[in-house]
Amino acid sequence: MNGVELFLLGRTLMKIGEEAMPTEGIGEQSTSVRTVLIVVSDVRGHPGTSVGEIVSRTGLPQSAVSAAVARLRAAGAVETMTDPADRRRLLIREAPQVSERVTEVRAASIDDAVAAALGTDDPQAVGETVAALEALARRLIPKTLARD
Repeated sequence: MNGVELFLLGRTLMKIGEEAMPTEGIGEQSTSVRTVLIVVSDVRGHPGTSVGEIVSRTGLPQSAVSAAVARLRAAGAVETMTDPADRRRLLIREAPQVSERVTEVRAASIDDAVAAALGTDDPQAVGETVAALEALARRLIPKTLARD
């Protein structure tokens, strides 16, 4: 495998992950699942951060970060508070309690999305692929982002 193949695999895995996200009952959203996941990942790695700091680290537009923060706040995944040093600024951190929506997202199976990507519903092929992905995740996902 070379760098290009690895990059393309990563993009494919992102698309499979997006397909696996439960979206029932959340209605039309102005931000993509990908943007929300990038923002929540950044917040987890940088508690007490601001929208501007997230924009600087991720390269996402300010409007997209603000929309993602609003969506995450509504889902109970993050909380915001006024910056005591600058009352015009909001600080964002992961919510101390896991919300019902976060629990639902974490519990969602990837099997159907993997089966669709593989073009098969063979349980053995899907199971082997999911097991390989779980092994990669254990080795490659930073501890701060690992599933609780």
